[in-house]
Amino acid sequence: MPCFDSSKYHGNGASIFYRTYGHGPVKVLLIIGLAGTHESWGPQIKGLTGTCQPNEEGEVPMPASVVGDEGLSCQDEEDQAAGGIEVCCFDNRGMGRSSIPTKKSDYTTTIMARDALALLDHLGWKKAHVFGHSMGGMISCKLAAMAPERLSSLALLNVTGGGFECFPKIDRQMLSLAFRFLKARTPEQRAAVDLETHYTKEYLDEYVGSTARRKILYQDYVKAISSSGMQSNCGFEGQVNACWTHKLTSKELETIRSAGFPISVIHGRDDIIAQLDHARKLAEKLYPAARMVELHGAHLVSHERPDEVIY
Repeated sequence: MPCFDSSKYHGNGASIFYRTYGHGPVKVLLIIGLAGTHESWGPQIKGLTGTCQPNEEGEVPMPASVVGDEGLSCQDEEDQAAGGIEVCCFDNRGMGRSSIPTKKSDYTTTIMARDALALLDHLGWKKAHVFGHSMGGMISCKLAAMAPERLSSLALLNVTGGGFECFPKIDRQMLSLAFRFLKARTPEQRAAVDLETHYTKEYLDEYVGSTARRKILYQDYVKAISSSGMQSNCGFEGQVNACWTHKLTSKELETIRSAGFPISVIHGRDDIIAQLDHARKLAEKLYPAARMVELHGAHLVSHERPDEVIY
C-alpha cells in the first residue's frame, strides 16, 4: 500500500498512508477531519473520478524531483491531452493506517499541514484543488497560508476557527451524544453515535429501495470501523489538541485572502458539531475571495449533498 515517511520534510515525522484515484492534469487533495479516514471521501472520489477503485501503487505520479521543471512526463502529457481528474486522500496522523505519535505536541494543524505539503511533494503535484472537512478544513487553511502557490482553489467543509469554536451547541441531545461517544468501546456502539452526529434524521429515515438508509449506513459504518480499528486514545487526544490549539493569525488570513485562488466555505445548516455561525464568520474574514454556501444537511453534508459539494 502507498505510504510515505514525512520525517524527511520536517522534524515531527510520521508515516502517512494515502491513496490516489483516477488520472488527469487536474489534481485534487482531500483532507479529512477528526477521527476520520480517507474512506470518508467516497462520494467525492466517485463524483470526481467516476470510480472508487484506487490506483495501483505503481501508478502514483513520479516525484517532482524526477519530473523536474523541464517538462511533463510521458504520462502527464497523455493525461493533459485526455483531460481528467486525479484525487488523493490520506489518513491524518493519529488515525487509520498512518502513524500515531504519542505526544500531544506532535499534533497541531500546522504540523498536519506540513504532512499534506509533504504528500504533495511526494506525488510531484505542483498545484492542487484542496478540499478540507472539519479539522481537515483547519489543516487546509494552514496549508493555504503556508504554501498559497500550491493551491488552485480551496473548499472548506463544515469548518470552524478552532479553539472555543470547536464546542458544539450544548443541549441535552449533544450531552447525551458526547457521553455515548466517549463510552463507545465497540464498532457497533461507535457507529450508532456517528450516525446521529453526522446526518440529519430526515436523511437517515429515507428509504433506499426497501431498506431504510439508517440501516444501510449502520452496517457500512460498523464494517469500516472494524476494518480501520477504533481510534486510539493517543490519536484522538492528539487530534483534539490540534483542533483546540488551531488559530489563524491576521497575517495568515491575509495571505489566504490575497492568494488569488477561489475559496468556498460550505456548511450544513443542521450541523450539530460545527456551528454554522462560525463558518459564516470565517467566510467574512476571507471575503471577497470566499463565498459562503449553505446546504441542507448535517456534519457530513459531503455525503448528504455530494453533487452540490462538488459543483
